[in-house]
Amino acid sequence: MTKAITKFTRNVPHWQPRVKPVDLKEASEAQLDALKVTPSNTKVSEYVLTLAHDVESLKVRSPLFNAIMYDKGGMSRAERELGALGASMVNHCIYCAAVHAARHAQLEKSTEVTDNLFRDGTKADLSPRDRAIFDFAVALSDAPSQAGQEHMAALKDAGLNEAEVLDLILSTSLFGWANRLMHVLGDPVRMPAAVS
Repeated sequence: MTKAITKFTRNVPHWQPRVKPVDLKEASEAQLDALKVTPSNTKVSEYVLTLAHDVESLKVRSPLFNAIMYDKGGMSRAERELGALGASMVNHCIYCAAVHAARHAQLEKSTEVTDNLFRDGTKADLSPRDRAIFDFAVALSDAPSQAGQEHMAALKDAGLNEAEVLDLILSTSLFGWANRLMHVLGDPVRMPAAVS
């Protein structure tokens, strides 16, 4: 991943599932119970409705997702999004990269970091802390054995404590799994622009 990556953007595409999502009007009691805690505590997406076909997995996944990405303490929300973005870029998950880049920009109230990453890839100009976070996420996502002592040293030199490093490992790893699941369950689709 040394070249600039131009296919990534903060414009979140539509995600088109290959399996028909659960229809809330026809959902079983178990499915409705599993859907009570959605990953972002917002609306229920087609992705989550697709996952609702496997009730037991969804009941475990959603609280875990919320705890890793949204719990207070440890690493900042924006930095967790940066870890997820690094994983999504390595895994070529256009949908997740857009979601996490948009959230990062919203939380930071700036598009500078994601603009730089989408324009220049791994060579992007980043602050030392963002550089350490992104490089670790990329190495861990490319192959866990590549996230070595030099990455841990860079994280510590950038000021991350052990709780923050754990949050980075968890957020990056979560999207190593989630990206692959999204790839097999559906595809990102750019909708045609509306004609006025």
